[in-house]
Amino acid sequence: MSKHTPPRQLLIVWHSRTGASEQLARAALEGAHAVLQELSAGGQVHPHLKTADETTAADLLAADAFLFCAPENLGSLSGAMKEFFDRNYYAVLDQLNGRPYGLLIAAGSDGSGAVRQVERICTGWRLRAVAPAQIINTDAQSAGAILAQKKLAKHQLEVGREMGGTLAAMLA
Repeated sequence: MSKHTPPRQLLIVWHSRTGASEQLARAALEGAHAVLQELSAGGQVHPHLKTADETTAADLLAADAFLFCAPENLGSLSGAMKEFFDRNYYAVLDQLNGRPYGLLIAAGSDGSGAVRQVERICTGWRLRAVAPAQIINTDAQSAGAILAQKKLAKHQLEVGREMGGTLAAMLA
């Protein structure tokens, strides 16, 4: 890479109410940095986090790859993450074709509804999945457990690290 070529951008967009999705996003960022260090490619790729509510169409257009991290709420994608897609969908339509993406969903038991929603949106944007969507199950079944702040286990966070590392390696 020449010294005048800007680094490629890995945009990690996340939304979280109880901390699980944020932990996954931060683990993905750590994984991306670790892989880039291993590959001696730190200056070639810039992985960064943005919350769903602050991510704009310009951010999406500037990115070379994406990781979406969100919770499933009541069988579908969280409202704030869905609003991010709604707000930006048409502004970037036909401009992201072929770019790679990954998906991490935090769920109390299932997660498949949120995965289907995001995969349909990413199909419309013509993004290319780099790996199957990953659902991190928190086993939250009661109202108290669902609303409580989450602390993900090391093996759950490793799923995020691996996805972040995979996307970063693809861009390096």
